[in-house]
Amino acid sequence: MSGWRHPTAGHVDRTRPVRFFLDGRPLEGFAGDTLASALLASGERVLGRSFKYRRPRGLWGMGGEEPNALFDVTENGHTTPNVRATSLPLREGMALRSVNTAGGGTALAPSLIDLAQRFLPAGFYYKTFMAGGWMRWEPMIRRMAGLGRLDPGTVPVADAPAVNIRCDVLVIGGGPAGLAAARAKARQGAAVWLVDEAPEIGGSLRWRGGQIEGADWHAFQRDVAETVASAGGRVLPDTSVWGAFDHGLYAAWERRSGHPDRHWRLRARDVVLATGAIERPLWFANNDLPGVMSAEAALHHLSLFGAVAGRRVVVATTNDSAYFAAEALAAAGCRVTIADTRQNGPTVSDGVAHLLGASLQRAHGSRSVGRVTLNGGPDGAGAEFDADTILVSGGWTPSVHLHCQAGGKLDWRTDIDALVPRAGTSPLKAVGAAAGTFGLAASLQEGHRVAGGDGPAPRAEGATWHIAPVRPDPTLTGRQWVDLQNDVTVKDVALAAREGYRSVEHLKRYTTLGMATDQGRTSNFAGLAAMAALTGRTIPETGTTTYRPPFAPVPLGVIGGTRRGERFAPLKRLPLEAAHRSQGALMREYGWWLRPAVYGEDGLDENAAADDEARVARERVGLYDASPLGKIEVLGPGAAELMDFCGYIRMSTLAPGRARYGLMLNETGVVHDDGVVLRLAEDRFILSASSSHVASVRLILEEARQDRFDPSRVVLHDVTDGWVTLTVTGPRAGAVLASAGLPEALCDDAALPHMGVVETRWAHGRLRVTRVSFTGDRSYELSVPARHGRALHAVLDGAVTAEGGRWIGLEAVLRLRAEKGYILIGKDTDGITMPHDLGWTRPREKRSDEFFGRRALFTPEASRPDRRQLVGLSVEGAEALPVGAHVVPTEGARRSLGFVTSSGHGPGVGRPVALAMIEGGRGLMGARVDVFHLGAVVPARIEAPCAFDPAGKRLHA
Repeated sequence: MSGWRHPTAGHVDRTRPVRFFLDGRPLEGFAGDTLASALLASGERVLGRSFKYRRPRGLWGMGGEEPNALFDVTENGHTTPNVRATSLPLREGMALRSVNTAGGGTALAPSLIDLAQRFLPAGFYYKTFMAGGWMRWEPMIRRMAGLGRLDPGTVPVADAPAVNIRCDVLVIGGGPAGLAAARAKARQGAAVWLVDEAPEIGGSLRWRGGQIEGADWHAFQRDVAETVASAGGRVLPDTSVWGAFDHGLYAAWERRSGHPDRHWRLRARDVVLATGAIERPLWFANNDLPGVMSAEAALHHLSLFGAVAGRRVVVATTNDSAYFAAEALAAAGCRVTIADTRQNGPTVSDGVAHLLGASLQRAHGSRSVGRVTLNGGPDGAGAEFDADTILVSGGWTPSVHLHCQAGGKLDWRTDIDALVPRAGTSPLKAVGAAAGTFGLAASLQEGHRVAGGDGPAPRAEGATWHIAPVRPDPTLTGRQWVDLQNDVTVKDVALAAREGYRSVEHLKRYTTLGMATDQGRTSNFAGLAAMAALTGRTIPETGTTTYRPPFAPVPLGVIGGTRRGERFAPLKRLPLEAAHRSQGALMREYGWWLRPAVYGEDGLDENAAADDEARVARERVGLYDASPLGKIEVLGPGAAELMDFCGYIRMSTLAPGRARYGLMLNETGVVHDDGVVLRLAEDRFILSASSSHVASVRLILEEARQDRFDPSRVVLHDVTDGWVTLTVTGPRAGAVLASAGLPEALCDDAALPHMGVVETRWAHGRLRVTRVSFTGDRSYELSVPARHGRALHAVLDGAVTAEGGRWIGLEAVLRLRAEKGYILIGKDTDGITMPHDLGWTRPREKRSDEFFGRRALFTPEASRPDRRQLVGLSVEGAEALPVGAHVVPTEGARRSLGFVTSSGHGPGVGRPVALAMIEGGRGLMGARVDVFHLGAVVPARIEAPCAFDPAGKRLHA
């Protein structure tokens, strides 16, 4: 069939031709086209090939349900893979590359894999690839996997700003029901955000038209937009709401021509779901041939773009909706035959042939549709018709995805043969076709009513559609295609049922049904219906798969937004950075913070400088900036309960004015973070998280606060950036505080013992002092509001210098903590480390109450005797062990027992020290091992992690 553009229909600009390319061949459309309408009007039938069998595929739909027309689109040197042709406007010079093709989408030769399809049924890969090992099959699978191809020369664009918005009402979908709901809410004074994925609001009115309140529907559309704007709301076209998340969050992707796209994060008091419904296919032999299309899609392309689906058209339907498309095509000059499975239906004009009680049996053709076979009708069984296009309408499936993502349940309605949202099971109120209400008048009334509109609902003509049920026939000869992209047939569903894969989730994975890029929009119902029939169950008994975001494909660049390059993990800076630089600090990144590594002149030996700083701190006193340590305040009468649940160590027994070291686990029992908890009052704690884990620790606390506890009894406040913390450590630390002019009580061990905390005042205001050590020596952490950081810096700098001490960088601090055996999470743990691997007692010996991650600690995996455990390593000689080196047995098989996690010269012990994670390490104390690295072998001995002052006397020195 040659292409056919109607001379007057549609809204494209015929004075502005647009040139584009398909697999290297030049084609032409008009300004205002989509890729799909331009290809349809150009007569391109074969647009690509299917994933599994590489069968030719043509245009099916008009939106996100399109399973076939996918292209790699190159524009201005930038290639975007797997673009759905129905969703992208046509622009000058676009180059399309069809997917799953060799030689172009229009290649005529059948694929060899399709000829061998009888040997490749559903599930064959699970059975075949068991033999020979994975490496035998991996290269072949990798060559065949995927759809489009990434262009290594294309740098992904990630510049979409993310915007957070709250509104009174969010209406998702701008069709008749959504428009009525939005106007009703806006007239009540609510700030309404009306979001629709089309370039303009109107939904099906855009291609079906209609009279509302006695005028053309455009007047109603304008009235809605003006009413929404006057009430402080907004109409947001070209925007897809792609996900519903916890706590009333909805994510939306706005497409903006000439500007970066936007990513909206929307929250609303009320949400109206008006997302419409998706037209179902029909199931007959060879129903995957190019030229088989959705009837509504054909109407859409004709009305909006003047692109005509075919010249000799058979419209096969089970419901009233397809009659409108048939009449429109006949009026455009097509020869149209309606084949309705029902015994009665709406009347048709004289230009349309009308067959009742007739159903499609088979489509004939090689490259595309050429003839059809009908069963029933006045010509009896097996009647054949000459046709180049088959438009099908097997009913409608409400778009319930967002309702289900928000936790909603579904109910079965026999009258429309569909699953619909169950009211009250999600925060969304479904209206219109999304709720199973079909027809213009009924949709307008329902949208107005559900929104609580005052006065009469918008008036319109049009009866509610009648929809008759239809099911795939497993006894029909020939392949009936259910999932067009993944090549799943009714026969495959029957095979899954015979082999016991009757659960809907098992069916999905065994056959790949519904796993294509359209996420089952055109296939899920057929699969459910076929499995229900084969197993003697109803569709509700068979169940549905799980709906997960995204509802529609979203570019990763939109989700990532501006978080790229330096903005992916913005470097955090100390309030005292300028002061440190003036003292010669060499700044390095640690846990996303720019911190002093060492102090000295340019060109110095950094390793030697760090050793010297650590020695001075051990012998006299050192001063370092510990401001990045997290400071998460937990406040309220429920604070202690929350701290107990989120921590491995109970904190409710901690007395006010005291501090306690603890761990936080993740849900698998693995150590996520460690830190010191300060209790300042009965209802106030400060959790000092590791500098790189502040955000994740806060999220763990926040999730528990909102989901497990009463949020009104406890609140969280991350005040890390608001405070400067300077730490004084070493034998002369107490003398530094005494000479710095700070309150005398801070120097009294009775008033401020080790692991004590005091809130007091000094010359510049508030001061919090915690006596806690990260080095093994007497230490004090002094914290002041950030605005007083320079004053504290000046006071301590002079006092430390007077005591013969100095500023030390983080490299020196890490040396001091390593010889003391203090761990650094993420450095001295390996991603599966549990508390007992670090030497803590098992929780059953300490706590019987529930806490986060507790149950995972009693699994067989947690109890394995060969788990890697933290130990120390001593080595002869002056060279420190390389971090990451493998620890191997001195005799026997040279397999890795573990690896070195921290290493360096120990200033307090005068020799190299190291920490390591070794299998069953605590049972190997005193054992000799070899440390292997880059071919070199160094003897070592396993010892306790704490090499310096194991009795802890220096904490009180």
